[in-house]
Amino acid sequence: MPDRTASAASPDLLPDLVAAALRAGADAAEAVSAERASLSIGVRNGALEDVEREESRDLGLRVFIGRRQATVSASDLSDATRARLVERAVAMARLAPEDPYAGLAPQDRLARGPFADLDLYDSSERSAAELEGVAARAEAAALAVPGVAKSEGGHASASSSRWRLVTSHGFDGAYHGSAFSLGVGVIAEKDGAMERGGEHRATRHLSDLPTAEALGAEAGRRAVARTGPRKIASTTAPVIFENRVASQVLSPLLGAVSGPSVARGASFLKDRLGQRVLPAGANLIDDPFRPRGLGSTPFDDEGVAVTRQSIIDDGVLTTWLLNSAAAAQLGMASTGHASRGLAGPPGVSTHNLHLEPGEPDLAGLMSGAGTGLLVTSMFGPSLNAHTGDWSAGVSGFWFENGEIAHPVSEVTVAGNLLDLYARMQRGSDLEFRSSFNSPSLLFDGVAIAGK
Repeated sequence: MPDRTASAASPDLLPDLVAAALRAGADAAEAVSAERASLSIGVRNGALEDVEREESRDLGLRVFIGRRQATVSASDLSDATRARLVERAVAMARLAPEDPYAGLAPQDRLARGPFADLDLYDSSERSAAELEGVAARAEAAALAVPGVAKSEGGHASASSSRWRLVTSHGFDGAYHGSAFSLGVGVIAEKDGAMERGGEHRATRHLSDLPTAEALGAEAGRRAVARTGPRKIASTTAPVIFENRVASQVLSPLLGAVSGPSVARGASFLKDRLGQRVLPAGANLIDDPFRPRGLGSTPFDDEGVAVTRQSIIDDGVLTTWLLNSAAAAQLGMASTGHASRGLAGPPGVSTHNLHLEPGEPDLAGLMSGAGTGLLVTSMFGPSLNAHTGDWSAGVSGFWFENGEIAHPVSEVTVAGNLLDLYARMQRGSDLEFRSSFNSPSLLFDGVAIAGK
């Protein structure tokens, strides 16, 4: 899709907005712009179902008066609107409560250009007709799989975006990227019972997407494999989370190492910094510099320099995820994990996170476990953030003697994550499909609630 956003903004717009805020009485300010152009097409049964086109450009302004702060945003970029934006932000900041940790990122932590080229933008174009065609081909391939009864639709999209941040203490950085996606959902039927299945991929570059035929065939295969599920009795057994869902088991860990959560005391890992929380040999890597990565960035959303980090190194928790405010509250330095939208102060998030793989493949994990549950989908997870007690509804396959026996559904798995993480075994099947990736994970002795 063409990069319609790259030259849309005046190079002086954000610096002028920051300067206007300072003239209006702010002690410090930062301005951000987010621009996006996208086209999305949906089909069902080979016919066009919906078309969505978006071209947007928005501004956000955060101002500080002492330790008071306020944020405002707008999509109208006229001179009059920008003047009102500044006036409103400064007025709000004067009335805001003091926050002892509010402020711009420390100047010595800022990223300095020139910034690395992370190959995030692909200038390939896809017209509406091309998107419709590829979505229809993916749907047709899924419907051609024996056992697939009906389609829930195919969809394809292409987009480009640009983000820029300018601060009153000297930071000015921008980057732009593209995204191409393709997905299809179908329903398979067996003995009158129906099961859903699908496949979806998103990549920075068009050439990295799988073919429509391969993606559709995988969607159909996954739906058919789930037909005829059985309920199982409640038990305690090994549970393997397939690589596609394994990151959802690790997601609570990220919340627990989030600086704001730790500062509030709402973390089951708040006393575990520098201690082993995963088995020896386990490394959880955050890499903002992965070429074409969906979470890649040359700087964080406060302009702080980012680095490749081992969040967990040889099983040991090495760091919290910190923005500037959380770092100040904890007496530490920002780790370059600030994340923000147009309005509101920054939160924290990772960039490209992955758990390094182990030795056995998925078949090897099942063989070693003998009998247990292979989880391929998860829904409704519940977590006590203070204790780490966790549960989730799941479906997948029961396996015996290391071999798939039959599909299962309406099952809940539960346990304390500190205990589960300590017994985690990693598979070798790591795939980079999103901004957070994990190999399949095996946990022995998991409580399973069935019929």
